[in-house]
Formats: sequence, C-alpha cells, structure tokens
Amino acid sequence: MATSSLIQFLAAGEAGDSSNRRQVETFLAGGAISEGDWVALDSSQAGADRVLYVVEAAASATGGVAIGVATEDAAAGERLDVVVAGYYPTAKVTTGVALNAPLSVDTTNGRADAATTSNVVICGVCLELAAANVAPVHVYKRF
Repeated sequence: MATSSLIQFLAAGEAGDSSNRRQVETFLAGGAISEGDWVALDSSQAGADRVLYVVEAAASATGGVAIGVATEDAAAGERLDVVVAGYYPTAKVTTGVALNAPLSVDTTNGRADAATTSNVVICGVCLELAAANVAPVHVYKRF
C-alpha cells in the first residue's frame, strides 16, 4: 500500500520522526555495527548487494562515505535500521565538535568529525556541542 506525507503536523517537543522529519531504511549488516555508528554502503559485496549491506563507515572501502546512522547494534548478516535522513539524538561524533558544525566521517573509527576542507563529503550537521563522543545530529539524505 502506498503511503502519503501530504499533511504536515507541526508541534514543538514531538519525536524526531513527526511530520516526516526522519527517514529510516532497513539494511543488512556487513559486519559488526553498534548503535550510533555512521554507516556506509558495503562496496565489498557483489551486484545489487552493494546497496543492501552496510558497514561501519570507517570500514568501508569507499573511504567512509556515510549514508546514515545505525539505530541499534547488529552482527554480520542481521537486519539493521539506519536513519538516512533527519534527526538522530545519539550519533557518534568526536568530542568537542561545535554546534552547527558540518560533519564528515573520521576514516579511522567511524565517528563523525567537523569537516575541515571543502573536498570532503558532508554527511550531516551537529546540533549541539559533542560530549563523550556523542551528539544529536541531522543526517543529510544520500540514499
């Protein structure tokens, strides 16, 4: 059955998914993934499975081009929900990243960091000062 998002509900203090403000897609985990990890398409797969599986962005052969944030822990082969657009409250972001900083994925650990050059792929924006390597973010739609 088709769905519709023609009616916009605006109410402050509601959940991040109200009024179609967050989009979640289901993938298969290409390896161990933790809640809050930025994930990328698994380019080690063959054919159309390249867009069915995701891996922690740092583990991606594409250099960490993030498409979203994992909403739960998953082992290899398990189903995994990923926020591919919109608000996520506890994404992995390097401590000290500032409010409104554009984010790109750190290629060593899968956390997002403040983008420092114009040639990086921006995956989202930090919505408050990151502390303990976690921050609320807005994920930019790529998928």
